[in-house]
Amino acid sequence: MAERIPANFRRVITAAAGGNVIEWYDFYIFGSLATILSVKFFEKSHPVAALLSTIALFTAGFLVRPLGAFVFGWLGDVVGRKYTFIMTLVGMALGTGAIGLIPTFDQIGLSAAIILFSLRMIQGLCLGGSYGGAITYVAEHVPEDRRGYYTGWLQTSPTLGIVLSLIVIIATRSYFGEAAFNDWAWRVPFLCSFLLVFVTMYMRANFEESPVYAEIKAKGNTSKNPWREAFLNPVNLKYVVIATIVVLGEGVVWYSSQFWALFYLQTVSKVDTLTSSLIVGAGLIIGTPTLIFFGWLSDIIGRKPVILGGFFLAAVTYYPLYTWLGSVTQPGHVNIPIASFIVFILVAYVGMVYGPIGAFLAEFFPARIRYTSVSMPYMIGNGWGGGLVPFITTAAYTATGSLAYALIYPIAVPAVCLVLSLFLMPETRQMSIWDVDEKALSKS
Repeated sequence: MAERIPANFRRVITAAAGGNVIEWYDFYIFGSLATILSVKFFEKSHPVAALLSTIALFTAGFLVRPLGAFVFGWLGDVVGRKYTFIMTLVGMALGTGAIGLIPTFDQIGLSAAIILFSLRMIQGLCLGGSYGGAITYVAEHVPEDRRGYYTGWLQTSPTLGIVLSLIVIIATRSYFGEAAFNDWAWRVPFLCSFLLVFVTMYMRANFEESPVYAEIKAKGNTSKNPWREAFLNPVNLKYVVIATIVVLGEGVVWYSSQFWALFYLQTVSKVDTLTSSLIVGAGLIIGTPTLIFFGWLSDIIGRKPVILGGFFLAAVTYYPLYTWLGSVTQPGHVNIPIASFIVFILVAYVGMVYGPIGAFLAEFFPARIRYTSVSMPYMIGNGWGGGLVPFITTAAYTATGSLAYALIYPIAVPAVCLVLSLFLMPETRQMSIWDVDEKALSKS
């Protein structure tokens, strides 16, 4: 199958990344407002239990993501990438916006938490099917020798989604004031999702099917049962397991570096929501270009050394970096520039492990089952491995008061994945997604 790069591939990347920014905004606005949601939807007499319950709900949205990958991955390989994109987008935005309409615990009791849980499940299911599709769709549009660079642009979308959520929170809090925000204006960031869905629908309205998928569909080579080919074929199942190990380490670094930094500032250092949002937002904005840089670097030296280098640095330096972050964010003595710089370093680790991962996954699997094969390890690794970071670290710190205990999981997982990946992870930089597909077809 010859390489056919559409002339509008840069617009495709921009639209896909922009849409994903909004989807991740939807997903992370929940975590960004965890401390407020805990008092709105759970019993206030036990604030620690309420916060942990909210974080557990945040985590549950990650745990259900592989189910979304399972369902929407099948649709993406059988029906096509384009329509699956639209389905997951609409479900995501509606689930998020509806959170802004739920009555509180004081108004309807336990039913509030049950409704919140249900909407969180919708979010997780839709995101589980969305992001693997975005990786697949973009990777199947871009030149072979620059796949790391261009998918690196896509990989900025989760980080920018967090930044967007923090910007909306800061703007809403500043405009309405602290009292009004805590009372009712916290709903505004959720309700914004109803507006953002129209923006994304417009961006993706003119999407065409990816040239790779369009060609195999024209030849009648699409998979009749992607689940069986992906998970019951011993060869591809081995690839799924290897990819899951790599993504597991990546997912833990991602959430330990970015999202737990926010939880750490708010729950350990007791920094107020506005200041902690400014610190993390600044670090994310400064650090986001590292995702593109390391994606580009992986086009030159390979995916494997860049990703494993990130595993190594994270495992070795997390404890001193978080100790340093705690020392510069003491109550009454918060050094915002230094704290933001520390978050930038943490985000640079994300750039190393996350920037090249989209290219690696797309190159690792054949086109006929790429959506399914990419989505499942991605969502297990990120959804389960990474999604557990906020709950495990916060619960460990709450139980022990020890930063060292809280960081056992964020340090141990990348270290173990580093060792395993040294022996199991192949270098995919020279693999053509078309050549890989032909080999897969010849074996099927």
